[in-house]
Amino acid sequence: MSTKKWFNASISEVANALSTDTEKGLTTENVQKRYEMYGRNELKAKPKKTLLQKFVDQFKDFMIIVLIIAAIVSGVVGIQNGEGMADTFIILIVIIVNAIIGVAQENKAEKSLEALQKLSSHVAKVIRDGKMVVVQSADLVPGDIVVLDTGDFIPADLRIIEAVNLKVQESALTGESLPVEKFTDAIEDENVGVGDRKNLLFSSSLITYGRGKGIVVETGMKTEVGKIAEMINEAEDEETPLQAKLDNLGKTLGIVALVICAIIFVVGMLYGKEPLSMFMTAVSLAVAAIPEGLAAVSTIVLAIGVQRMVKKNAIVKKLPAVETLGSASVICSDKTGTLTQNKMTVKKVFTNGELVDLESITEFNEELRQLFQAEMLCNDTKVAEDGTLTGDPTETALIDMGNIVKFNLEKHPRIAELPFDSERKLMTTVHKVGEKFVVYTKGGVDELLACCTTYQKKGEIRTDLDNYRERVLECNRKMAEGALRVLAAGYKVIDHTLSEGDIKNLEKGLTFVGMVGMIDPPREEAKEAVKKCNEAGIKVVMITGDHKITATAIAKELGILKNDSEAITGSELEKISDSQLKERVRNISVYARVSPEHKVRIVKAWQANGEIVAMTGDGVNDAPALKKADIGCAMGVVGTDVAKEAADLILTDDNFATVVSAVEEGRRIYNNILKAISFLLSSNVGEIVVLFSAIMLTPILASSFGVSANDLDVLLPKQILWINLVTDSLPALALAVDPAEKGIMKKKPLKNKKGIFTRGMSWRIIYQGVMIGLITLAAYILGLATPGIDAAAKVATAQTMAFTVLALSELVHVFNIRNNKESVFKSNPFNNGKLILAIVVSAVLMLTVLFVPALRAIFGIVELPVSQIEETICLVISPLIIVEVFKFLKINGTKDE
Repeated sequence: MSTKKWFNASISEVANALSTDTEKGLTTENVQKRYEMYGRNELKAKPKKTLLQKFVDQFKDFMIIVLIIAAIVSGVVGIQNGEGMADTFIILIVIIVNAIIGVAQENKAEKSLEALQKLSSHVAKVIRDGKMVVVQSADLVPGDIVVLDTGDFIPADLRIIEAVNLKVQESALTGESLPVEKFTDAIEDENVGVGDRKNLLFSSSLITYGRGKGIVVETGMKTEVGKIAEMINEAEDEETPLQAKLDNLGKTLGIVALVICAIIFVVGMLYGKEPLSMFMTAVSLAVAAIPEGLAAVSTIVLAIGVQRMVKKNAIVKKLPAVETLGSASVICSDKTGTLTQNKMTVKKVFTNGELVDLESITEFNEELRQLFQAEMLCNDTKVAEDGTLTGDPTETALIDMGNIVKFNLEKHPRIAELPFDSERKLMTTVHKVGEKFVVYTKGGVDELLACCTTYQKKGEIRTDLDNYRERVLECNRKMAEGALRVLAAGYKVIDHTLSEGDIKNLEKGLTFVGMVGMIDPPREEAKEAVKKCNEAGIKVVMITGDHKITATAIAKELGILKNDSEAITGSELEKISDSQLKERVRNISVYARVSPEHKVRIVKAWQANGEIVAMTGDGVNDAPALKKADIGCAMGVVGTDVAKEAADLILTDDNFATVVSAVEEGRRIYNNILKAISFLLSSNVGEIVVLFSAIMLTPILASSFGVSANDLDVLLPKQILWINLVTDSLPALALAVDPAEKGIMKKKPLKNKKGIFTRGMSWRIIYQGVMIGLITLAAYILGLATPGIDAAAKVATAQTMAFTVLALSELVHVFNIRNNKESVFKSNPFNNGKLILAIVVSAVLMLTVLFVPALRAIFGIVELPVSQIEETICLVISPLIIVEVFKFLKINGTKDE
């Protein structure tokens, strides 16, 4: 029999299909055979990568590969040139450190399946050989008869064969907040979602009320939880937007470097320069073209962001998740426990023909007192010494109701009861009050009215119930339209000793007293969070296993839903193809009664439209979508282990509003990474410009200043590496903690397909890079023009000036990078203390190289004359003046930003 058909089959058909006895269960021999056939009732995990594999993966980045090649070439050239392998070691150290950071931060083993296995590691009571025994849930096989009581975890997927007031909490699997009533009858409809298969029990759910028995129909990976596990296994790790953009950037820079190297090598050879010297120059260009510190800086910037996120109640499990969240354009959120409080709460009270808010009640008339007495005494909630309530969420809400309005409950001993069942939809208790007995009944409105012959209004017991019924049903409809679950209450007094006849007729001749309406209310902070998302251009989508009427009511209150046409059910979604969903997805804000597969389809549909999707959730059913989304956000308090392990980010306060602050932090970090990239690349462009220009001008410079063309090396590889890895990297890192720009949450999110380089950013990198390159070239020419020294000293002085100007002008240039619109003198240049410290440290390191003779020798530079020092200082501060002029003239490339 197909797995999908178990709910359509009768108990006898299921028993026959599985060759089991519903009374005696399986024999020990049968169990052993089935154990060999079906295997253990547990979930399988896919093989994990070893630490070595993760480490090796760090070297697959194109930029890293080009750097490794550059290190090898640099080493070979260094050995042949007698300069050793210092350059090679410097590059390799950077690469290895970057790899170690990557492994340390991303050593998030795929624990989703382990968490799912923990859910299955309970014991189960089964009937075998006619006797009840306790076995590990992993030892269950199809055909086993499982006995269940209140509080039991369901160890496998079961077809119910006995149900006594059986209620099950399935919110972790289906997303429905209320416990589901279960029954034994076969379901005729073949197209029934998981949440409506009420004659089945699903692995990992919890019995909250009643007792029952079931036949094991599916185990291990064949269960509904198993299917989710399989989906998690099949889900591929998605490359984040920044990873993709940096990867493309690395490839582009690598190709540019190789092309420029080839051109320079050919030009140099045509100029008659030595091949080895030109090869060295080509390596210098390759090193200059690639920002060696970029990968490490980006990783560390994200790591710093992670530490800041912890303070904002968000734990990031994977570094790139920070910037992904900052780029999020859609947030698909589970309803129960994420947008709502996951706690049923009474909102409306009906007595005396009036419907009022619970919070408005300050005094108790006789009708209110009777209603509260009925709802709170006809109740099985257990109250612990510390005030903690345990029991059915509907009943705990009724106790909370009394606590909220400080109702003084008169406790009377319960001497008899009629438990709730799904047929009557009523619960009745009898209490001894003095010498009399009071019967309290609560339940569905229609069912309770059928048991009543009178009603109480304004202190009187009245008999014209038919007239009053219309008002009752009108208010019931109003509450139902607001997605409130309504419970009515009635009572009667028995002033004689209880007889058997009284017990049989407890639910007859009642007096209707009132109704209460309850709902799992939205979080107050979620409303503001949704509003902020709307302002930030982020679409919020509600995805829930709950009923459509409840979902739409909550969504409207939160501001997610504007009209009912934007809400659909899982059944309606089933009829829509993937291509149709891709077209319609922008017009759907609420999905109700959905399965895990639906959630993944929804995420994929948004991604197919080029959107970056964040998914929040807390249940087992959310795990596949959490993993498929660009970033999964799990709830830390009520979230299941499965959801936490599948997610990239965990919200420690279970607050949807934290998602918004995380988005803001993500945007700040992403902007700061762009600042770092802009700073590093403009520096690299400057290095390329000065090297390329110097090579092209070699004949002119050689003849003009009386030096040999073979000696004209404007910068050495080690000098470029020092600038790229030491002088530049510290300020780039300090940009990570730059404060967020004003109105950062008023901007639209970055589009997924939009590269790192906007037109404005590209323009700034190019013109500022050319500026730095020409300033450095000017320093080099001024050095060559130094009077009174020989040709070798001219070259050494020129190289020293170029090295100094390039390094220190980039430190000045970092102030230009911080704000592309406002003048440095209008904004506060000192509101990032770490940046000031980084600039000071970098400057001190550079000055140490310039003034310590041993270091000067290592870097191939000389002590500068006083006249050259003055010229150098003027050139160093010139980038600040030039960019200020560009900002004043509004040609700094900010129109498209």
